[in-house]
Amino acid sequence: MTKSELIDSINTTTGGTKKDTALAVQALFDTLTDAIKGDGKFSYPGFGTFTVKNRAARQGRNPQTGATIQIAASKNVGFKAAPNLKNLL
Repeated sequence: MTKSELIDSINTTTGGTKKDTALAVQALFDTLTDAIKGDGKFSYPGFGTFTVKNRAARQGRNPQTGATIQIAASKNVGFKAAPNLKNLL
């Protein structure tokens, strides 16, 4: 599903203008981002939990030359689905 398909689907359910729906969807994702950045976690009961995962620095290999390279530590977002969501899949 693309962003525009998500907006269309929500707009069909809620009515109103597409512009207002697009603003609401953007506000939702901005709020999720801020929550994950601030608390390191966002949980929505029945859907799942988004958490910040730290990846340690590690050695990798350049596939073209075979040379060893150092890959820096990084942060990623992980998602764990709630049991309700898992059962629907």
